[in-house]
Amino acid sequence: MKLIPGLRFPEFEKDGEWLESSINELCDILNNIRKPVTSTDRIPGEYPYYGASGIIDYIDQYLFDERLLLIGEDGAKWGAYDNTAFLVEGKYWVNNHAHVLKPVGIDDKLLESYLVRLNLNPYITGAAPPKLTLRKLKEIPIPVPSTPEEQQKIASCLSSLDELIAAHNDKLAALKDHKKGLLQNLFPQEGETLPKVRFPEFEGDGEWVEKKLGGLIEIKGRIGYRGYTRNDIVDKGEGAISMSPSNIDENGHLNFEKSTYITWEKYDESPEIMLKEGFTVLVKTGSSFGKVAYIQNLLEKTTINPQLVVLKPKSINEKFLFLLCIGQTVQQQINETVVGGAIPTLSQSSISNFDIRIPKSPKEQQKIASCLSAVDELITAQQEKIEQLQQHKKGLMQGLFPKMVST
Repeated sequence: MKLIPGLRFPEFEKDGEWLESSINELCDILNNIRKPVTSTDRIPGEYPYYGASGIIDYIDQYLFDERLLLIGEDGAKWGAYDNTAFLVEGKYWVNNHAHVLKPVGIDDKLLESYLVRLNLNPYITGAAPPKLTLRKLKEIPIPVPSTPEEQQKIASCLSSLDELIAAHNDKLAALKDHKKGLLQNLFPQEGETLPKVRFPEFEGDGEWVEKKLGGLIEIKGRIGYRGYTRNDIVDKGEGAISMSPSNIDENGHLNFEKSTYITWEKYDESPEIMLKEGFTVLVKTGSSFGKVAYIQNLLEKTTINPQLVVLKPKSINEKFLFLLCIGQTVQQQINETVVGGAIPTLSQSSISNFDIRIPKSPKEQQKIASCLSAVDELITAQQEKIEQLQQHKKGLMQGLFPKMVST
């Protein structure tokens, strides 16, 4: 098989095949300099302390003061397009869980990009824990453009794309910080009766009203005798989704890529916990207690498993209810009332007794919900843009590097 990439910049199309080399031939390996810092000797400082997967601490000493490439030796992630390989520069320390490479026969950005996308599983040995040994690392074949100019062109292209992705990630972080600030300012904080920021048309409406959460909603969970066993679990298409905490991501969004399905009989048995648009679900049991999601855009019929409860709005704006539940006041009460032990648990009665404050006017509830929903839409659009850029980079890298057969 000829080592020629599927995509090539026009000025290099006549340069012929790429060359096949190896890590051992292209890099100086500086593993003899790296070493761990014991917990007793580790003193906080300004210098990054790197392990297999990235920075694990900041300490007062450094071993390296140059741009180098690190790749996880053990305790790292390996797999196509998901390897722990990254360039570092400045002053830093590296422990013995990451290989330290100084590329000398190849552009370092080009090598990093290739190693990140490469399926390293054929080079991993052992199982407890799996490890990328130095011997195996040295054997990894690397395709190299025949001229330094082509190396630099590809590296510059990928660096520009990485900078664009980083800029969009910064924008996403700023949007999330903006939302966090709005949640703090548009809702009264503990001991306060008014929010710090209020829309002008509601400034004369007086203090927010204190209520018990249970007076504004219905709380429904899976009744014990209507639970289900392994015999009730079916394949996709043969029943309804039984939503679990794993279907809620860290941002309170729903993700049903991996779902448990139960029979239609079990689904129909409990109509009170069938999910509908505008409901809020709350994790009441297990390590992720307090996690909250707003139900919207359901593609399939869905119910809940015993770890969740459904909060159905009665006399409160549905999106405003969700925002209350992710806010500081309710989350603090969740942490204060959860019953500890092997399995942390919130009772439905304790949820019902949560103290909350709401605006007198339903219009103010709607205004706040609409404001934060608009920010959520911006966040979602930004996340989608980043995903598109990452997919573009993945496709670009598939074309810019020739395919090699692992041995």
